[in-house]
Amino acid sequence: MTTKAARLKTIFARRDAALMPGTPNALFANVIENLGYECAYISGAGVTNMYLGAPDVGLITMSEMTDHISAISDAIDIPLLVDGDTGFGNAINVGRTVRSYERAGASGIQLEDQVFPKKCGHFAGKAVVSTDEMLQKIRAAADARQDDDFQIVARTDAIAVHGIEEALERAHKFIEAGADVTFVEAPETREDLARIASELPVPQIFNYVFGGKTPAQSHDDLKQMNFGAALFANAALQAALRSVTDVLGTLKETGSLESVRDQLASFEERQNSVRKDAHDALEKRYA
Repeated sequence: MTTKAARLKTIFARRDAALMPGTPNALFANVIENLGYECAYISGAGVTNMYLGAPDVGLITMSEMTDHISAISDAIDIPLLVDGDTGFGNAINVGRTVRSYERAGASGIQLEDQVFPKKCGHFAGKAVVSTDEMLQKIRAAADARQDDDFQIVARTDAIAVHGIEEALERAHKFIEAGADVTFVEAPETREDLARIASELPVPQIFNYVFGGKTPAQSHDDLKQMNFGAALFANAALQAALRSVTDVLGTLKETGSLESVRDQLASFEERQNSVRKDAHDALEKRYA
């Protein structure tokens, strides 16, 4: 049987800009799988926002992320790429993070070259570590994985600090060190996106942050550029936040949900999203 890591590797290798929505929890992951997506992403920013109610400024811990991976991977059967931030320390810490993520059910890890505490890739004021420090982290990640198909995605935030040429140079070196996929964060022009996809020899990730620095691209354009995946890390979270604000705002003003009924999932939709029928079947089987 093909492992989830092998499935994720195959998805990236197709270079057809596979749609990869992000999830901060198992409920949204169920929705993603039920809609037919073939992979998903666990966003460090999303988990931080949803779990801690805090911004993406390096506050989440490795163990907190591992707990989320375990819950989400237990709920779904599609492969998960998981945000590893800066690896939660030096190269030795990266090795432990990779082993912990893999045991918890991740099919790949994304590691970035920011200085800790890191920031969202579309925030101002970022700083990056030396290329050599990041290379050691990538080598440690490759050494630590148990499954050779477990995907190591190396992200660079160097565009914001040093420009596109430095970012591409770093990405080439990351590949030589063992990265399976690279991820050049926050390009600001279509021309830079095309260069990233064409000049780097391994699959690339396009990251669209609603309201962020990278311009929106059509899915057809991303396919033509041969991106490995199109990441929409926090679309579900942002949609939920808007809906929760609207519905609870109306409830506060009117004391009723009647005017926003069409914005609420039905009782049946809610139970379907948590697969209650499967739990009912188990209860009947073991009664």
